[in-house]
Amino acid sequence: MNKMNLEMIVGLFMLAGFASFSYIAIKMGDLSLFNEESYPVSARFISISGLKEGAAVELAGVKVGTVSGIELDGGEYEAVVQLDINKQVRLQEDSIASIRTSGIIGDRFIKLTPGGSEDYLGAGDEIAETESSISLEELVSKYIFKSE
Repeated sequence: MNKMNLEMIVGLFMLAGFASFSYIAIKMGDLSLFNEESYPVSARFISISGLKEGAAVELAGVKVGTVSGIELDGGEYEAVVQLDINKQVRLQEDSIASIRTSGIIGDRFIKLTPGGSEDYLGAGDEIAETESSISLEELVSKYIFKSE
């Protein structure tokens, strides 16, 4: 009888350990088991160098969505970025999407700046105003090889 109680306690301890490791793996991997309510919008950029799928979309420094897809529009030679925005966030039609870097050499993310319009973007709409990423190499070479 005593051996059975000890085996039961060890089994429960092992289950609790596996549940803890699973929870940590999901949180560290930034996965969501339950889809958060979101709606898709898109934005076109001339250059998105360094931006990756899964990157954060921030509004006022708060994460309000993620980059769900990146495609090339062959006709316009622009990058089309698909964004999943939380349902609680309503974006005005004249909002601006900018590609920014977190820190000096950090990951790229999309910063949203709200507009002043009374009309809001809906599912499948496109953000018209965008600012592409800044290439440090281009800036440095521009000033180094500046002709006088």
